[in-house]
Formats: sequence, C-alpha cells, structure tokens
Amino acid sequence: MNISELSAGYESATSEFLNVAAGLSEADLDLAIEGQWNARQIIHHVADSETQSYARLRRLIAEPGTLIQGYDEGGWGENETLGYKVLPIGPSLAVIKAVREASVIIFRRLHADQLALSGVHSESGEYSIVDWIDTYTRHPREHADQIRSVIAEAKK
Repeated sequence: MNISELSAGYESATSEFLNVAAGLSEADLDLAIEGQWNARQIIHHVADSETQSYARLRRLIAEPGTLIQGYDEGGWGENETLGYKVLPIGPSLAVIKAVREASVIIFRRLHADQLALSGVHSESGEYSIVDWIDTYTRHPREHADQIRSVIAEAKK
C-alpha cells in the first residue's frame, strides 16, 4: 500500500469512530455490561490513546530509534481524577478529531522510505511507522465495534 491508501484507511477509521460516538444518546453512554467499559469510558480511552499516538508518530519521524513508552490503559480508565466514568465526552471527541486531523497531515507528508523509520516500544519491541499506522487505523474501528456491541448487549 502507498501513503495515500494508508492515510485514506486512517481517515475512514476516524470517521467511523466519530460517527458511532455522534449517534449515542446520553443514556447510551453509561449502558454497561459487567466487566467491560461503557461507551463513555471507551471514548475517553480513545482520546487518551490518540494523544499518545500524536507524540509517537512525531517521535518516530524526528527521533528514529526512540523509546515508545507504553502506558497502563486500565489504570487510566479506573483513575477517578481522569474521570473516564463521569466526565462529558465533548472534550474527548474534540481531542480525537483534532489529533487525528493533525496526524494525517503529517503522515501524508512522509516519503515512502520513511515508513520504515522505527523505535522500540516498551511493551512490544520494534515499532515502525507502518506499525503505527496499522495500530491507529485498527484501534478506533475496534472501539467503534466495542461500543456497538456493549450497547446492543446492554439493551437486550
């Protein structure tokens, strides 16, 4: 695949997630299945993940060989101060939209040979720009599916 095709997939994933989120009622946000995050928590998680992705892409480009630090997603999700369970989703949706728009602009500026630039992820080892685009194209799609699934199951 070329950069244009990869960026189109990334943008499509962004639209899919934001469209799912836009279709949620306030009541939908807090529908829950025991042991799983509700839509509100998922949206806040995706926003925080996107802020990580924003920095990761730039580090991979500007600092090849850099350490890409993982983080405890579950810990963030349960942290009361971070408010995944209670905060409104508007700011998180704005973060997702802004970060992904900014990242796709940078991604489109890459040359094909830069796709191989890599660093070392603290949890998974070698981590290239190709890995980055794969991860952050799949991530919002998987969470859009998770939101649909949780809501469908909770409404049964």
